[in-house]
Amino acid sequence: MKTTQEGLKREVGVWGLSANIVNIIVGAGIFVLPAIIAEIMGASGIIVYLFCGFLISLVMLCFAEAGSKVTRSGGGYAYIETAFGPFPGYLAAVFMVMGGVFSDAAVANALTELVGLIFPIFTNQYGRLVFMLVIFGGLALLNLIGVKQGIGLVKINTVAKLTPILLLILIGWKDVSLSNLYWEGSPTLQNFGEASLILFFAFQGGDTGLSVGGEIKNPQKTVPKAIFIGISFVLILYILIQTVAQGVLGTDLAQFKEAPLAETAKIVFGPVGYTILFIGAGISMFGMLSGEILNVPRVIYGLARDQIIPLDKLALIHPKFKTPYLAIILYAGLGFSMAAAGGFRQLAVIASGSMLLVYFGVSLSVIKLRKMKETAPGEFKIPFGKTVPILSAGIILYFLSNLTGYEMTGTLILIGTLSLIYYLVKFFEKRNSLRK
Repeated sequence: MKTTQEGLKREVGVWGLSANIVNIIVGAGIFVLPAIIAEIMGASGIIVYLFCGFLISLVMLCFAEAGSKVTRSGGGYAYIETAFGPFPGYLAAVFMVMGGVFSDAAVANALTELVGLIFPIFTNQYGRLVFMLVIFGGLALLNLIGVKQGIGLVKINTVAKLTPILLLILIGWKDVSLSNLYWEGSPTLQNFGEASLILFFAFQGGDTGLSVGGEIKNPQKTVPKAIFIGISFVLILYILIQTVAQGVLGTDLAQFKEAPLAETAKIVFGPVGYTILFIGAGISMFGMLSGEILNVPRVIYGLARDQIIPLDKLALIHPKFKTPYLAIILYAGLGFSMAAAGGFRQLAVIASGSMLLVYFGVSLSVIKLRKMKETAPGEFKIPFGKTVPILSAGIILYFLSNLTGYEMTGTLILIGTLSLIYYLVKFFEKRNSLRK
C-alpha cells in the first residue's frame, strides 16, 4: 500500500470518495429547503436547483484540477495556500471553519423548530436556548471523551437520511399532480438570486470530502471521477425531491417550513409516512451536527498546531481522553452562540457566503497553479482553457452580490479584522525573533 509524505495510506478509491462527497453534501438542509424555495420561486424553483448544480459542478471541477496537483490533505485551504501563499490560505482556513459554525447553527435552529412541533415548550425563547445548549453541550462532551464515541454516532447518519428520502421519491410519483408543476409566471431576477444563495447551502460541503487528499488512491484520476459521480447523484436526487414535494403539495408546500418532506410523506404514505420522514429529518440533522462537531474541531486543532491561527492552546490534547478538547469546546461554543442569535434562513445565507469565498479562491487558484507547474502526465486538467475557473468565479461573485448591504459590510469588516490579526501576529513574531 502506497503512503504519502504525510505518512498516510492511500486507500480511498472512486466509489469511496463518491460516497464521502454524497454523504457530506446531502445533509439536513434538504429536509427544510424545499418549502423555502417554493415560497420564493413557486413551481419554477426547479431552475434554481439546476443553476446551483451547474455552479457546484464548475467549482468541483476546479477542486478536481487543484486536487490533482496538490495531493496533500487540507482541501480548499491547501490549494489556496499553495497557489497564493500563507495569508490567503489563512483566510480560507478561517472561512472554512466559519462556514461550519454557521451551517451547524442553521441546522440547530431547524432541528429545534422540528422538535418544537411535538414539544411546543421548545418554541419559546428559553426552551429554545435550553434545547440548543443541551445539543451542543452534549455533543461536545461526547466528542471530548473520545473519537470512538463520536464517530460511532455519525455512522447511522447516511442510512437514516437517504432511505426515507429515496422511498418518498420512488413511491411519491403516484400522488404527483402535473398541474402543481406548472409555472404561474416567470421569477424575478431578485427572487432567483435570493433563492440561489439560500439553496446553495444544500450543495456546499463536497469539498470537505476532498480533504482526505493524502489518502486517495491515484488522485489524478480518482478525484475527477468521484466528483462527477457524487455531484450528478446529488443534483438528480435534489431535483426529484423538489419535484415530488411540489407535485404533491402544490402551493401548500411553502406553508410547511419546519418539515415539508414529512408533510409530503403524510399524503404519500399516510400518518406513518409523516412519522418516518419526521424522525428521519431529526436524525439527519442531529447526525450532521454530531459529524461536524467530530470533524471541524480537528481542523481548528490542525490550524493551531501548524500555527496558521495564532492560538497555540487550541492545539492542546486532553491528557486522559487524547482529544483536542479546547478546540472542541470553542467550536461547540461558537455554534451555540450563533444558533442562539439567528434563525435557519439567515444563518444558511451566511454559511453559504463564507464557503463561496473559499470556492472563489479555489477557482482562481486553478489559474495560478497552472502557471506555477506544468500539467504532468496523468494529472487532471479542465478542458477549454481558463473558461471553467473564470466562469465559476464570475457566478460566485453573482451569488455574493445577493447578500444584503448589512451582510456585505459585515463580511468586509470581518476580512479586515482577520487581516489585522494576521499581520499583527507576524509583526510581533518577527520582533521577538530579532530580539533573540
